[in-house]
Amino acid sequence: MPERAWDDTVTARPPGQDVRVLVTDLDGTLLGGDRAARQRLRRALDRHPEITVVFATGRGLPSIRTRLARDPLLPAPRWIIADVGASVIDAVGMAHVDALEAELRAGWPGAERVRAALRRFPELVHQDGVPQDGRCSFFLAPERLSPEITAAVARLGCSWTYSADRFFDVLPPHAGKGQAVQRLADKLQWPASGLLVAGDSLNDLSLFHLGAHGVIMGNAEPALLAQAPDSELVHRSPSEGAAAILDALERVGWVRRTTPVVVGYHRPPVHRSHGQWRRPVSPNGILPTLTSVLGDDTGGLDATWAAALVEDGPAAGTPVPATGLPLALLPVTSERWAGYFHGACKETLWPALMSQPHLIRRAPSHWSDYEAVNAAFSRHIDAHADHGATVWLHDYNLWLVPGILKAQRPDLRIGLFHHTPFPPPEVFRQLPDAEQLVGSLARLDWAGFHTAAFADNFRRLLAGSDHAPRTGVHPLGIDHATVSALALERARARTAHRTADAPPRLVLSVERLDYAKAPVHKVHAIDALLEREPGLRKQLRFRLVCPPPEPGIHAYDATRTALEAAVAAVNARWRSGDWEPVDYRPQALPFPQVVDQYLAADVFWVTSVADGMNLAAKEYVTARSATGRPGVLVLSRHAGAAEQLAAAALLTDPHSPRDLVDTLYRALTMSPGRRTAHTAALAALLGTHSLADWARTIIAEIRGTGGTSPADTG
Repeated sequence: MPERAWDDTVTARPPGQDVRVLVTDLDGTLLGGDRAARQRLRRALDRHPEITVVFATGRGLPSIRTRLARDPLLPAPRWIIADVGASVIDAVGMAHVDALEAELRAGWPGAERVRAALRRFPELVHQDGVPQDGRCSFFLAPERLSPEITAAVARLGCSWTYSADRFFDVLPPHAGKGQAVQRLADKLQWPASGLLVAGDSLNDLSLFHLGAHGVIMGNAEPALLAQAPDSELVHRSPSEGAAAILDALERVGWVRRTTPVVVGYHRPPVHRSHGQWRRPVSPNGILPTLTSVLGDDTGGLDATWAAALVEDGPAAGTPVPATGLPLALLPVTSERWAGYFHGACKETLWPALMSQPHLIRRAPSHWSDYEAVNAAFSRHIDAHADHGATVWLHDYNLWLVPGILKAQRPDLRIGLFHHTPFPPPEVFRQLPDAEQLVGSLARLDWAGFHTAAFADNFRRLLAGSDHAPRTGVHPLGIDHATVSALALERARARTAHRTADAPPRLVLSVERLDYAKAPVHKVHAIDALLEREPGLRKQLRFRLVCPPPEPGIHAYDATRTALEAAVAAVNARWRSGDWEPVDYRPQALPFPQVVDQYLAADVFWVTSVADGMNLAAKEYVTARSATGRPGVLVLSRHAGAAEQLAAAALLTDPHSPRDLVDTLYRALTMSPGRRTAHTAALAALLGTHSLADWARTIIAEIRGTGGTSPADTG
């Protein structure tokens, strides 16, 4: 291997020039993590050539050269610390730096003498066939590492490292990864503040004693975690390999993570409740969908999920659990979140979306918070989006982002999918800030909806704008396989899902507390039905599983009060012995228990006055179909799911008290044969498109590369 004297190799960095040096182990570190994370890290380093990359590895140079030739995701190093710190290589010409190696190898007796001195320890198995230079490496079981072996090494005047419960390396007395990096840094005038070191095993320990920034992988040896210095400079990442390095580069401000796709949604896939981080209880909905789409099983969608993280006070700085997702979290104080979400979103915008303009309430401070959070999201997305990237926004919570972001980044292609209804223009324009919102929505490249009617409302609203975004109709489905498998499992686990006191006919609704779901309408309809049909008394129970909103939301307080009063009145009127007609459960259930409810219910009752989709209706049909249990779906005409299921569902109009009663009675009196045919027809209408396919279709639509399907409009 050619050698160079130091002065022929390189000159020090000019004084005052910013120093950014990434010193990283290879196996388990730079080579660790999934392919998507390695791709993101490689792109980040390519975008930032000012970051000098130094390999610090136990591999020998021949192994490193082979890996560089075969691995396109491995960044090109400027320097290589090889052989656990016994070798220093100038990677420009792959030449050993003899001046530094002479210092590091001073006192080295040679590999043959080391092997001869340690031959009396049969537990030491030499790593034959592994290129070694300036060191001698053995395999050794952890229980066989003894004081006798280490004393024999000391008598040779050598040092040693032991890592991964397997590798015992005998080194020159002054060698080691940290020692080699320190000598290189001294020669090149790299301050410790300009170094970021990364490792995962005990032979990386010396790197973390340099006083530099450091990151220890989430998959690191427990011994490294235990012995590494407890310093603010050393970050113990929950992520593995390349993802942890990229996280550390962002933490020290050397790079900003950018990707070709940025997904903007106001919530992350976990939320903090009662001091613990919790995940969604259901496999369906936008949070589980995004989790599925951005997870490892989606075929490589390279994206970043930009979401808000509400934190302040004692909760500030609490580590978010590792999700395996490419999250970019935007901190928002609880005070600002309250004005933004509890106030502007729920009290101003939500009533318009639900076509209830008489409920619109606007507080100037709340709208200021809405503007501030949207502006912060725009900056946040800007910082994470590649040039020409695709931005996929979700829902009304980010309606001002398109206008702000497009002005900053005209190179971006921006789409927004509405999981809610989109109201008629005459309702939308009753919003106090309608013109500001229309001006922002007009900057979209594409807008998506669950139904053609919602898309048509959007197009009519923007008809007079200078720019008309393309639109598409792509109804969101559910995870059929997961729901079906769980339904079969729950059905097998229990011979009967009815409890001992359950009535012969169970009507079920599972929905969050919201006036748009019309829960009070349902209770009044039960009252009217029992009045009209005495034969159903003691033969019917309506179970309403209705979790309350998150603390701080007051937009539904009046609905909760009216609902509780209606339930109490109806139960008091019709109660007989231990039977009550309404079983009101104001709590969230784990999803397996929700499936139990689906399997127990003869009728699933949806009465929304407005609803983007209503995935619970699809879950009910899937659970019943998978287990061969016929059921009846009563579905509001105003739910998005009605556009897909109208041919088979019993449609009802929540604005008509009589229609609610009549349709529910039809469901309860449907013959067994018709119930079986009804369930089969509904299941056939659901389709089996995967969530990942749904997401990829929308990404293509935003980019303008998707084909036109029968569901597309505009």
